[in-house]
Amino acid sequence: MRNFLLLTCLVGLLSCDFSSGGEGERPDPEGFERDLAAIKRNGKLTAITNYNATSYFLYRGQPMGFEYELLERFAEYLDVELEIIVAEDIDSLTNKLRDGEADLVAFNLAITQDRKKDVAFTDYLYLVKQVLVQRKPENWRHMSWSSVQKELVEDPIELIGDTISVRRNSSYFQRLQHLSEEIGGEIIIDTLPGSLSTDRIIKKVVDGEIKYTVSDNNIARINASYYPSLNIEVPISFSQRIAWATRFDSPELLEAANKWISQMKDDVDYYVIYNKYFKNKRNFRKRVESDFYSLTNNKISPYDELIQQNAERIGWDWRLLTSLVYQESRFEPSVLSWAKAKGLMQLMPETAKELGVKDRTDPAQNLRGGSKYLDQMWGNFEAVEDSIERLKFTMASYNCGLGHVLDAQRLAEKRGLDQTVWTENVEDMIMALSYPEGYQDEVVYYGYVRGIEPYTYVRQIFQRYEHYKKFIPADPEAEGS
Repeated sequence: MRNFLLLTCLVGLLSCDFSSGGEGERPDPEGFERDLAAIKRNGKLTAITNYNATSYFLYRGQPMGFEYELLERFAEYLDVELEIIVAEDIDSLTNKLRDGEADLVAFNLAITQDRKKDVAFTDYLYLVKQVLVQRKPENWRHMSWSSVQKELVEDPIELIGDTISVRRNSSYFQRLQHLSEEIGGEIIIDTLPGSLSTDRIIKKVVDGEIKYTVSDNNIARINASYYPSLNIEVPISFSQRIAWATRFDSPELLEAANKWISQMKDDVDYYVIYNKYFKNKRNFRKRVESDFYSLTNNKISPYDELIQQNAERIGWDWRLLTSLVYQESRFEPSVLSWAKAKGLMQLMPETAKELGVKDRTDPAQNLRGGSKYLDQMWGNFEAVEDSIERLKFTMASYNCGLGHVLDAQRLAEKRGLDQTVWTENVEDMIMALSYPEGYQDEVVYYGYVRGIEPYTYVRQIFQRYEHYKKFIPADPEAEGS
């Protein structure tokens, strides 16, 4: 037994390499270059990830996920905007990176020798061990623990001649190949499509569609907290490092990422985020059981149907209107602001009265009145030819009042900017109205406004809308997400 363990350790050590980066053997696409300087000039970091229960998803109208929260912080650290691309096929992540579709792969990639030929890995984010995921016997609750154990695999050697289902291009596949060599017997590997995330493959074990799979222990543990029929006690690997990846032609981006990761690991915020997605069993259960969890439903809020009806009436994408409602109230129909605005769309008392809204806490009345008011604001910007820009003017007027937006337009014209374009033109002037040289200008009639509020209001609604479009179909009757 001692000799067997020594041989296993030796094989495992020989299969690992303990450096995070290093030069690769496969060059990046000829002529394609985009490092940190280009990202900063463009003002946008493009990251590719996967839609799953821990990396990136939508819950109760809010984008969430371990990778998502870290990416937001990394983009803020770089002082650029964040664009997220969702790869439907996990096996395509590194290829899309190399082809220049993104600057960074933000996904739980295990650092392996084969992958290091294709991409440059960041310093590791955390360590995992791979474990066997298997289902307990059907009547396990009525069995003694010793009887349950007899029905389960307790040692990898017992897997000789048996079948385990994993993605073909995953580190799990590679590990099973090595394990077969180490135990001196063939493990049959059933390959699954790259479109299946690890949590969805685990669900197949729960449902009895497949017998076994392999998972990182943190993902297995959080899933087992919801599915008690799972057994995840058999490790099949040593510790492995999980990291993000860049192209070889992005050494400055890699250096910045590593510096940021080092700082993050010294900050308690990082561990709060990690625990939120990999250790907080209560929150995981709450999400999975919710009707407003994008991995299981095409719903954003309890008021989707009402929002869809009103969006159709004023000609808006219902997901954009939903993002605005979230911005106003977080879908709380009775919320009251310091300024006495109330309800889902935060109607002021006088405005509600003019719109025929008698009860601002009634979702149907509030949404009908708020949508009508948006339509009225839309009518004030016929000179704005671009429909997206016109939507932004409409939203800003809804937030801070039409008069302040008209002031910002006049100020933009005076300063040589385009008064029919909100983005980087009138939005800059709404910010200028926060300062004396702005609100005291002779073309300004309505005076001071706290410009940061409409500025961020419009941007955040559209940013959230982009997330909604990734997960929720425009057609409410459409299947899937």
